[in-house]
Amino acid sequence: MAGLAAANRLYTSTDSKDMFELCVMEGGPRIGGRINTSEFGGDRIEMGASTELEVAQFTKLLRKSIRLSLSSHGSAWMVSWTSQRPLLKAASSLVHPLCSRYHSLQEPDGLCPGEADGSNGGGPGKLSVGSFLRHILNAHWDSVKEQEQIEGCDNWSTKLLEEAIFAMHENVQRTCTSAGDLMNLDFGAESEYRMFPGEEITIAKGYLSVIESLASVLPHGLIQLGRKVTGIQWQREAHRSTENGCADRTVKIHFCDGSIMLADHVLLTVSLGVLKAGIGSDSGMFNPPLPTFKTEAISRLGFGAVNKMFLQLSSSHDGRVEDCSKFPFLQMAFHRPDSELRQKKIPWWMRRTASLSPIYKNSSVMLSWFAGKEALELETLSDEEIIDGVSKTISSFLSQPHKQSSSNSHEQCSGKVSSLGNGDENGVKFTKVLRTKWGNDPLFLGSYSYVAVGSSGDDLDILAEPLPRIGTVESATSPPLQILFAGEATHTTHYSTTHGAYFSGLREASRLLQHYRWAGA
Repeated sequence: MAGLAAANRLYTSTDSKDMFELCVMEGGPRIGGRINTSEFGGDRIEMGASTELEVAQFTKLLRKSIRLSLSSHGSAWMVSWTSQRPLLKAASSLVHPLCSRYHSLQEPDGLCPGEADGSNGGGPGKLSVGSFLRHILNAHWDSVKEQEQIEGCDNWSTKLLEEAIFAMHENVQRTCTSAGDLMNLDFGAESEYRMFPGEEITIAKGYLSVIESLASVLPHGLIQLGRKVTGIQWQREAHRSTENGCADRTVKIHFCDGSIMLADHVLLTVSLGVLKAGIGSDSGMFNPPLPTFKTEAISRLGFGAVNKMFLQLSSSHDGRVEDCSKFPFLQMAFHRPDSELRQKKIPWWMRRTASLSPIYKNSSVMLSWFAGKEALELETLSDEEIIDGVSKTISSFLSQPHKQSSSNSHEQCSGKVSSLGNGDENGVKFTKVLRTKWGNDPLFLGSYSYVAVGSSGDDLDILAEPLPRIGTVESATSPPLQILFAGEATHTTHYSTTHGAYFSGLREASRLLQHYRWAGA
């Protein structure tokens, strides 16, 4: 999104067609990056970004350069529970007191003991979202005189159920932010994050249509696929000259096939995960290495793995897809991992996913989200292991009310959820599975960025700064704007989103246009 937004802006600007010799180099076999529309089970699905194109203002900006087919409902996939940041949008009266406590603690005079000095997690002056939320839960329990046993569920007290529901919401937050552990997510930066106002929308033709529209204005051959970069050589010293006295191009880009490209400017839009690997490897992606201020910011910021799991539902014995309208939006609350009452047959990697639901009403394609180590584990499992694990989990939730017993056979009160299929334990079947693998894909090495404890929004700004750094000795003696940076991880208030990536691409294109116009171009 960032690279194509920048290329689109540079190419379509009034007087820029003759100003730049423009090339777009894509490391993979397709355009789109972390946007990837596909098909599964006869439905269009989004393997990557989906609901981030969520605001009327963003849509209006895009419509200036592309034509979109937009819909507020229909066959396009959308998620109903990712519309709130930060966490704790009440889903039950059980968590209403926790929500009230959460909002009250956002006020300066509502800070709990230890938050100001960081004693609740994260080090001096830093507070994690995880420790903050746990404080809310503990404060709530301190205010309750006694815990009651829940009628009809021998294994659940109100405290256990509140804890399970709270953890379910935490798991939603994990996938929203990509922080596998909320103890690593900086509380202050989350309060700086900005949601766009307006209504969420879906794209009838898939999110990839946005990318294709941005790219459609570019001449054939300008985008080159399969051009994976292995090294970027830039200059800290004054501009060199060739033998005939003509200035040599400043930046040298090395590709995996051994070829080299020379350029005056490089706009780098790789993921933060790739940048982390690039500064951590022995050889390094950059020559000379990136300055310390840049590498430290890259190291401090967080970048996590979030994966989606799509399942094809079959509700009949012969494998045909029948009535799928009975499958609910299933939100799953589990006993805590160390509880002796927890359902042992449910695999560990399923216990921190918050929901399983159709991608839209009456669809036979189910979707669940995974973050952190569970997301990475999902990438290693076979299709058979995934289907077996999900089936065992669902059987613990979607059981007949009359089969309820006083043993630990159910994670949630079974009478609360209706049975599916043909009325027996084999009523719900999954025929095939498709999961994303963003964590181990070498072109991404994760999904999207977050501000980790020990980092701050300032690091996002630092990551966005071009090289050589403006206002330094190097910038006075070496060619300007050699390496520019864009992508979701370079936007201070909209990081982790595609609209943040889009705006960052426009920002860097404007930087180049202004540079040449100020120089009299």
